[in-house]
Amino acid sequence: MKRRLLALALVAMPMLACGPSTPEAANPEGTTTETPPTTTAVPTATPEAAPTATPTAAPKAEPSPEELKKAKAAQELAADRAKWEAEAKAEDTRFTPEIHAEAKKLAEAKYASLDAALKAVLAGKHRVPKNLERDKYRHPTETLKFFGLTPKLTVLEYGPGEGWWTELLAPTLATQGKLLVTTTDPKGPADARSTFYGQRLARFLDRSPELYSKVDRIVIDGKNPKFGLENKVDLVIVMRSLHGLHRDKLLPGFLGEAFKALKPGGVLGIEQHRAKADADPDKSAEQGYLPEAFVIKQAEAAGFKLEGKSEVNANPKDTKDYPEGVWTLPPTLELGDKDKDKYMAIGESDRMTLKFVKPKK
Repeated sequence: MKRRLLALALVAMPMLACGPSTPEAANPEGTTTETPPTTTAVPTATPEAAPTATPTAAPKAEPSPEELKKAKAAQELAADRAKWEAEAKAEDTRFTPEIHAEAKKLAEAKYASLDAALKAVLAGKHRVPKNLERDKYRHPTETLKFFGLTPKLTVLEYGPGEGWWTELLAPTLATQGKLLVTTTDPKGPADARSTFYGQRLARFLDRSPELYSKVDRIVIDGKNPKFGLENKVDLVIVMRSLHGLHRDKLLPGFLGEAFKALKPGGVLGIEQHRAKADADPDKSAEQGYLPEAFVIKQAEAAGFKLEGKSEVNANPKDTKDYPEGVWTLPPTLELGDKDKDKYMAIGESDRMTLKFVKPKK
C-alpha cells in the first residue's frame, strides 16, 4: 500500500512541475492586478522652422580717389553758391533807385579821356563796396592807361569773374566804345562749376541794365574757348587767368583766339601772378603763378610782339610759397583767420603787367 501511494506521488510531481512558473491572479473584472510598467511619455518633437537667413549686405566699397574728388568739388560748389546767394541778395537790396539813376548818368556820359572817365566811374556808388578796398592793390587807372585804353575802343574782357574790371570798363565804354565779355553757359548742368560762374556773371550784369545792357556776352566752352571774332577788337585784356589756362592746357588756344580777334595793331593786355624766375610753369600754375619769361615766350609763339612791361602791380613782399598758393593772400584768404594779419600785411600778389601788340604786317 505504501509503495502504491509513493508511486502515485511520483507520478503527480512532474505534472505540478509543468504548470506556469508565474501564475496570474484574476480580479472580478477579469483583468490582472499587475500594474504595467510605468513609462515616461516622451513628447513628440515639433520640427522647428529653419531660421530665416538675414541677407548680409555686401561690404560697402571704399570710394575711389575720383569719387572723393567729385564729392569734395560738389561740397565746395554748394558752399560757394550759398555764399554767393547771400551776397547777391544783399547787393540787390543795396541797389536803390538813387544808385540806378547815378549809374544811368555814368553810362550816358561822353568822357573826353580815360582819366576823366575813371575819375567818375571809380567813385560811383554802383561799385560793389568790397571792390573799392582792392583799388590800392589793383591800380586800375595806371594799369588801363598802360594798356592804352580810351573810351572809344572795342574791348574784349576774358574771364570777368565777379566783375571787378567790368564795373569800370562798362560805363567807360558805354557811349563811345564797346565792351564784350566772355562767359560760360549759365544754363549748363546744375552741378557744373562753369554753370555757377555763368549764373553769377549774368546776375551781376542783369542787376543794372543802365550800365550793362550794351555789354555783349560771348558764351564759350570753358574747355575749348572760341570767341568767333576776327579783326574786330582793339584791346583784349586777361587778368590773373593765365595760370588756369596753362594748367588746363588751353593757353596756346586762348592766345590764338585773342590774336584772331584783334585788329592789326591791337593790344593784348596781361596781368598775371608772377612766379619766381626759375619756377617750373606746370608746378607754379597749380599755385596760381607763372614765370614772366614763360608768359612772354608763349605770347610771342602765338604771333604777338612784346610792346612793354610795367611794374605797377609788383609786390616784393610776396614770397610765393604759401600753403594754399596765391589764394592764401587777400582777397581770397583761403586760410580764413589763420595768420590773417600776416597775409594782409603782404597784400595782394606780385603781378606782371605786360602789353603785347598784334603786328600790322
